[in-house]
Amino acid sequence: MEALLFVGHGSKDPNGNEEIIQFVEQVKSDYSQPIIETCFLEFASPDILQGIDHCVNRGATSVSLVPMMFLAAGHSKIHIPVAIDEAKEKYPHVNFTYGRPVGVHNRIIDMLESCLQEQGLTSDAEDAVVLLIGRGSSDPDANSDLYKIGRLLSERLHHLPVEMAFIGVTNPTVEAGVEKAIKLGAKKVFLVPYLFFTGVLMNRMHDKLATFKEQYKEQQFQMTDYFGFRDEVKDVFKDRAEEALQGQAKLNCDMCEYRLHAIEHMDVHHHHHHDHDHDHDHDHGHHHHHHHGHSHGEE
Repeated sequence: MEALLFVGHGSKDPNGNEEIIQFVEQVKSDYSQPIIETCFLEFASPDILQGIDHCVNRGATSVSLVPMMFLAAGHSKIHIPVAIDEAKEKYPHVNFTYGRPVGVHNRIIDMLESCLQEQGLTSDAEDAVVLLIGRGSSDPDANSDLYKIGRLLSERLHHLPVEMAFIGVTNPTVEAGVEKAIKLGAKKVFLVPYLFFTGVLMNRMHDKLATFKEQYKEQQFQMTDYFGFRDEVKDVFKDRAEEALQGQAKLNCDMCEYRLHAIEHMDVHHHHHHDHDHDHDHDHGHHHHHHHGHSHGEE
């Protein structure tokens, strides 16, 4: 019996966790699998192993895990595969397959364009700059994917300037991104937080927006909302779920010697039960340039 297990990041804001659960409930009817469950990496229950337990207890003989993350960084490259490795030992009779994060997908560009149009951006805007804002990672692969998405968005918008910035961990900061946009002559700055659901980081962006409006009186600032339940997001996850079910997802580092080295030398078995206050995301920077770091950034 096939099971789909969606893996949300998890947030210290319970509203964000509830939205993940609601999202999966909404899309269940799009799938034929009899078992569809939700779990979280941290800050919420069930965790990944508990989610797998739920699937197996309901009779699953095959479990396909779909990471609900926009960009591939440490969680999708190391932490989820580690949990799958543990589950394979616990349930040797169960077949496990693993999907991939959203990454670069044409429907995401469709979504970004629609979000900006809803905020009043027109194709003939000459004095506008879009600032695409990621959560930030110590994994250069994840950060570079945001730049690729930004370039594709600029092409879609007839080469309207699209700059990139990050809320944490890496540079440029959101503040530096706004400064650059204004130096480029922007009279209108469109902030686009690249976030799935509400949470600490989205709340922080609302605070930043208020500060920018106060600081830069001559510019207009507009900000798109988190992406949530948009149809484009549902379409992308349907694609990623299908890849997982068919075992077609690539570049998950499952047999990568560098991931295995990271598992051996990093504390990746902590299951994200932390007492310290980190409103951020553990990105143990395993990527295909093979630099290993540790970053934080919670949605």
